[in-house]
Amino acid sequence: MPRRVDHDVRRREIGEALLRIAYAKGLQAASMREVAAEAGVSLRLVQYYFHTKDELLVAGLAYLGEQLSARVESHIRALGTPPTPRGMVYGTLTAILPTDEESRRLTRTYAAYYTLVLATPGMATEHGTAYPDLLERFLAKQLAAGGACAPDESATVAAGLLAMTNGLGSSVLGGQRDGAAALAVLTYHLDRLFV
Repeated sequence: MPRRVDHDVRRREIGEALLRIAYAKGLQAASMREVAAEAGVSLRLVQYYFHTKDELLVAGLAYLGEQLSARVESHIRALGTPPTPRGMVYGTLTAILPTDEESRRLTRTYAAYYTLVLATPGMATEHGTAYPDLLERFLAKQLAAGGACAPDESATVAAGLLAMTNGLGSSVLGGQRDGAAALAVLTYHLDRLFV
């Protein structure tokens, strides 16, 4: 009896192979052939599931977003229930900071996508802003609910916090500071918002 193939699982395996390459070498190194080798499948199989490299890149970005979302949810759950608005903001932003191997992998892989977006502006317009926009809206809602700022300022404050967190992440990856120092900077600012 022939083995049944779960197509969603196979697509994910190929997409995650792309993410491993993006983390290790950048997306410029991620040819369809390289992804096939990393996934341990044939090039034809990669082309069966993803007709173009752009289609593969977009799917990989979605898988990366799922991984980050799972990390955020885990960080928020670890703070206890019910989570407060401050806990939601803290859990979200600390999940993004590269303070351990998993978060460093996520941050470096997102950086590979940012580099690609700079070289391919149409990709940013079509696919690159959905997750950051969703994240900013979520943070803005929590900031307003927690009384950290006026509701009409929450979008601006959320954008600033996310930009600061991304900048702190770059400084950790670049060796300017370690994860504990970056976390201290983030906590300092959150403590002043949530008085």
